[in-house]
Amino acid sequence: MAPMSRNLTIALVQNRATADFAVNLDRCLSFAAEGARDGARFIALPEYFSGLRSDGPRIHPVAFPESEHPAIPAFAELARRNGATVLLGSLGVLAADGRIFNRAYLLDPQGKVSGRYDKIHLFDIDMPDGTPVRESATIAPGSNAVLAKVAGVSIGLSICYDLRFPLLYRKLAQAGAEILTVPAAFTKATGEAHWHVLNRARAIENGCFVVSPCQWGELPGGALSYGHSLIVDPWGRVVVDGGEGEGVFTATIDLDLVAATRARIPSLQHDRNFTLEGSGQ
Repeated sequence: MAPMSRNLTIALVQNRATADFAVNLDRCLSFAAEGARDGARFIALPEYFSGLRSDGPRIHPVAFPESEHPAIPAFAELARRNGATVLLGSLGVLAADGRIFNRAYLLDPQGKVSGRYDKIHLFDIDMPDGTPVRESATIAPGSNAVLAKVAGVSIGLSICYDLRFPLLYRKLAQAGAEILTVPAAFTKATGEAHWHVLNRARAIENGCFVVSPCQWGELPGGALSYGHSLIVDPWGRVVVDGGEGEGVFTATIDLDLVAATRARIPSLQHDRNFTLEGSGQ
């Protein structure tokens, strides 16, 4: 008898966060429940889905101490009720010293936290129109890559700007990740230029599925998020593109494609150490 395929139905939530945490929470819970009704057993939400605003170059997420964050128990109950894995793309989490972490949570189907990841690479750039953005002015960086295994699936965690740093994903893939998650609030200007190609590149390089829920639309303070939440398969094909607007987007993937693609192009086994010669002058 042929082995059963490892199918997984995934729902991407694409929202536009307001300044009102309660509104964001209720709306995203509703989207997530819709995804569960459509059969999703992995539900992924964007970066800062519970709320953020910009103030000039500074980013201000809605933030609570982890032990008091209302989003975690609310989505833990949704996970338990539906037997689903839930990615809380990121929440603002207050540390005891007053710093804020941009932290992703992976909840297992029993509602327990199976992985926490603090965003390593912070978005400190000048936009094409000259507008500065300084995430590090309010957010403390993480220092650890995180690979979690939930319901038999190995999932590598990352957030938004991390997408531009391929070594992180290489390490996760070589450690066994089958799905790379990239929840984001990618800006419209950079998203139009780079979002699709970067997601496809990370999938192709590593023979992984890439799951990237992204906020869409104007956020408080005037920042624009790109939307176009994506699922990309290990061959680099776009399975889902959420386009513009809010909503939930669902597709079923076959995780056996990961092993099949890596057998076809076994590049994860072919990395070699090398030295750089020359002064660079």
